[in-house]
Amino acid sequence: MVLPQGLHAEKPNQVCCLKKSLYGLKQASRKWCAKLTGSLLNNGFIQSSSDHSLFMKEVGFSFMALLVYVDDIILAGNNVNHMNEVKHFLNENFRIKDLGQLSFFLGLEVTRSRKGIYINQRKYALHILENPGMLAAKPCYSPMEKNAKILFAQNGSICEEESYCRSIGRLLYLTNTRPDINYTIQFLSQFMQVPNEHHHKAINRVLKYIKASPARYVFFPCENNLQLKAFSDSDWASCDLTRKSTTGYCIYIGTSLISRKTKKQNTVSRSSSEAEYRALATTVCELQWLTFLLRDPQIDTVTPANLFCDNQDARHIATNPVFHERTKHIDIDCHVVRKKLQAGLFHLLPIKGIKQPTYVFTKALDQSAFNSAVNQLGMKDTYLSLPCILHPTPPRLP
Repeated sequence: MVLPQGLHAEKPNQVCCLKKSLYGLKQASRKWCAKLTGSLLNNGFIQSSSDHSLFMKEVGFSFMALLVYVDDIILAGNNVNHMNEVKHFLNENFRIKDLGQLSFFLGLEVTRSRKGIYINQRKYALHILENPGMLAAKPCYSPMEKNAKILFAQNGSICEEESYCRSIGRLLYLTNTRPDINYTIQFLSQFMQVPNEHHHKAINRVLKYIKASPARYVFFPCENNLQLKAFSDSDWASCDLTRKSTTGYCIYIGTSLISRKTKKQNTVSRSSSEAEYRALATTVCELQWLTFLLRDPQIDTVTPANLFCDNQDARHIATNPVFHERTKHIDIDCHVVRKKLQAGLFHLLPIKGIKQPTYVFTKALDQSAFNSAVNQLGMKDTYLSLPCILHPTPPRLP
């Protein structure tokens, strides 16, 4: 063994004795989490019961929130002196590296202005395009063709499974700030075991779509109301292989998109109303969790929340206290939605299909409908809407 740099041995030929290994062990992450959690709790932090990676601390009128991802930490607060004390405490116990103001975190690029916070993954998106050589590809303005039935065909030649899975994994992380590709990646991920040439072309189309606007961002304005708004939708029997439906929802706080999901339902729904109601139950559970999560840092949201659903039958089932033959097999979902509705968690409101932003999470759309849905999500391109931030105009010479 070679002594680490900076360690001076008192005796010649002295080596290090390894007492325990941190990396490579299954229990290492658990031990690290217990050590960090215990230290923060001893320092006066309170662990959120809804999200165990969130810690909060109040000292007088100051408030601090600490968010942990493995060994990366974001610290936010309204008192600089108290935040410096927390940094000093962490440095004494764990030897941290202070990176200053939040600008880059786990591939997320954070930009601030007086209007709010902008988050994108431009650098990560360009890295995804660079590896398969798609930087010079012709851009495409929708991630998926409207009629994608050919992807279920088994007549295509088998392509390399490793590269296809690698592309799916990278694009999954990109969906953190790109909800416009959520449905496409969820749809293509079901063919990871035996991908063929049709699936490979579909992945290339997604990359070409990212090439058209790699710096699209999500925006969190400074001035915003605290009203939770949720939109629920489903696409009945959309999978030609299993005939299962697809659940899609998105939740806003004010005008900021804070949660969304695209997932194939676990069971086959016998009708479109049943599929819509199962999606409604999933949305209600997420809405309840977000309510608990915002309650921990004492954020007073406007209650009740608004939940929009474009299916009239699903809304009637939620408000009808009588169970009958067509709804008894979705008894649990009925109880969840109806109980939370009666408890005042949300208002169940109708919405027209053309104003439903969740269509982008449940089905492939043509370009005009897709652009309309993406605009409703509040996504914009950094280079088109933020020239003053990323590309400041140089002063004019006299």
